Amino acid sequence: MRHIIRAALVLALVLAGPALAQTVDVTALSASCATCHGPGLEGSGAMPSLKGRRAADIATAIKQFQSGERPATIMMRLSKGWSAAEIDALAAKLGEGK
Repeated sequence: MRHIIRAALVLALVLAGPALAQTVDVTALSASCATCHGPGLEGSGAMPSLKGRRAADIATAIKQFQSGERPATIMMRLSKGWSAAEIDALAAKLGEGK
């Protein structure tokens, strides 16, 4: 009986693994955006507003910073350490003022 329970638990973890891996917490990443982009992400000085932007547009811009296609001193450095899943989750959180 123990072997059946153990096998069931292993199977549940294996099947749940991909679903758990897709959930990315970007709370800390999104909180730091206001440092440069201003309170409410409405823009600050030379930094553009992120408020109201589409998530897809934000994700594209971040991926361009990461690849070097779109030069920017700070964003190029920050984005280098982010995975594609983190970028997409961050863009979804920031997109359209959510």
